[in-house]
Amino acid sequence: MRSRLDTPAAVVLPGTGSDARFADDAFSAALSAVGSTTLAVEPDPAGVVESYLAALDHAARLHGPILVAGISLGAAVAARWALDNPSSTIALALALPAWTGDPSDSPAATSARLTARSLREDGLEAVSAAMASSSPEWLARTLRRSWAAQWPGLPDALDEAARYSSLDLAGLARIQLPTVVVGAVDDAVHPIDIARQWAGTIPNCALRSVTLDDIGRDPGCLGRAAVDGLGLPWPHPFEGRVSHPTVE
Repeated sequence: MRSRLDTPAAVVLPGTGSDARFADDAFSAALSAVGSTTLAVEPDPAGVVESYLAALDHAARLHGPILVAGISLGAAVAARWALDNPSSTIALALALPAWTGDPSDSPAATSARLTARSLREDGLEAVSAAMASSSPEWLARTLRRSWAAQWPGLPDALDEAARYSSLDLAGLARIQLPTVVVGAVDDAVHPIDIARQWAGTIPNCALRSVTLDDIGRDPGCLGRAAVDGLGLPWPHPFEGRVSHPTVE
């Protein structure tokens, strides 16, 4: 079992349709700099949420209390797992949350449902090409890679994500862990107002912000923002609390 004097392992859950490589690119360098090992989870398109929960459970059994991080859908799953497993969680880093509670009318869930339908009707190559023509180059490159790896299960994975209910405000308010929420100020799919809502509802929570151009230049900006918001490097002995949480 990991000593509480050791820095924790960090488990990072990717967003909808994304992959472990992007999650690792986003968090591993910043967390490595403060002594934490990043375990980025590869989603199973046959059961994305179940694969995330299994990875979190396994990591907690293997390493003891962990830092739990997630992007978009991964942030929603991370927050719920941490609420259900507080003794196994040291801190939370939630990047680009997409909705609160019911996903039905959110831009991210709507996009996932429409993309899943298009993939079934038109196939992977046609939809990937259309996505690339209307997306920043870095995002198109990332999604082409992850979509191809998750095909042919990708449409089901997208539909599963679009149905996933995140914690509502009452649930977020029950999180009693050091937390940082990282939002993108210009991301229409992951509205900054959702990030602000989460950060304003979770006790002991910091808010940090980036831009889509920042992420395109270096996904590691998400991890650096998270490390800053949590007040890392870890104090020793680690007491499980952020020293000076701030909200932008």
